[in-house]
Amino acid sequence: MLLNALWLAIREIRRNLMRSVLTTLGVVIGVAAVITMVTLGAGTTAQVTQDIAALGSNLMVITPGQRVGFGQRSAASMFSLKDVAAIEAGLGGIEAIAPSATSAATAVYGNQNWSTTLIGTDNRYFQVRDWTLESGRRFTAGEAAAGQAVCVIGATVRENLFGRQDPLGSNIRLREVACQVVGVLETKGQTGMGTDQDDLVVLPLRTFWRRFAGNRDVSMISLSAQAGISTSGLKVELQRLLRELRNVGANEDDDFSVLDMKEVAQMVTSTTRVLTMLLGAVAAVSLLVGGIGIMNIMLVSVTERTREIGIRLAVGALEREVLLQFLVEAVVLAVLGGLVGIALAVVASLLLTRLLEVPYVFDLGIVLIAFGFSATVGVVFGFVPARKAARLNPIDALRHE
Repeated sequence: MLLNALWLAIREIRRNLMRSVLTTLGVVIGVAAVITMVTLGAGTTAQVTQDIAALGSNLMVITPGQRVGFGQRSAASMFSLKDVAAIEAGLGGIEAIAPSATSAATAVYGNQNWSTTLIGTDNRYFQVRDWTLESGRRFTAGEAAAGQAVCVIGATVRENLFGRQDPLGSNIRLREVACQVVGVLETKGQTGMGTDQDDLVVLPLRTFWRRFAGNRDVSMISLSAQAGISTSGLKVELQRLLRELRNVGANEDDDFSVLDMKEVAQMVTSTTRVLTMLLGAVAAVSLLVGGIGIMNIMLVSVTERTREIGIRLAVGALEREVLLQFLVEAVVLAVLGGLVGIALAVVASLLLTRLLEVPYVFDLGIVLIAFGFSATVGVVFGFVPARKAARLNPIDALRHE
């Protein structure tokens, strides 16, 4: 009986092909929109997670002052190397810790120039931030201690100053200082916020102090936790130690900030997932609209085929057989729309993820959910027309013009 109903449904769909295509269009768009939105959301989440992980493993960043607005911080005294040594000595579970200071400058080589960021630090910075060298070397102990004018450059600086030329051994001018390039960092690319991680020049901290800053301030302390150490627990101990070092009173607010990248990753991931669910829910509304379209067309179909239904009932067809016939027809329309929607979603997701430069994350679960929902739409919205057809009086149906 089910196979016969399926055959009749396919025959009827082929008989009114254009109307069937237009009927399923709402389901096609709904399924495609749900899958595409969720796929893009998953890709964005994965991209943000990768960007944060690229900053460093188990990374924590300490800066003076509290954030009081977008890009603004409250006034507070800078850190010093004594603070760095005290943190390293008084806090367990640290893999590496690196002081740093930053400034903007224009790098010049030949007739090429490029505005970039100078970072004064030591070799521990590369370990904390998971930086590896593409070529060259890090600073020697003698260069770091003497504050010699050597530097390691990022891929963006190399590309804009040297092109395809090997920069190792060349001198670039930073403000009025000639600095020898001893290393080139591997490419990390842009963060999810559009910041170029490769646009930097790294110098020994003493070189930066002596040649560029004119002071011995440390504007940032970066540290990485050992494997298996909870960064949340380490953050609490770090805040307690910093309050002691900076003589912060019991009733006073911290005059420093501790940023745990794992917390940032969890917060951003949670936010993107909520937005993905919201977008998916909005897209699912079009599935409901498609279901209403199916119900309307099936009601029209029942009206058009009233005499056919009356003949079937008059020759002995049961109500449940008529009900099944129209219900199967509605489900077939919805399922076909779901299959086309899935194919359309895969193509759209591949194109959009490439356009937005985010990973393509295939989620079989959301595909099955969207397909199951489309079939459910066919059952729910096809039931009313099917029941109307099954309850027709055979005599009245035969009289219908």
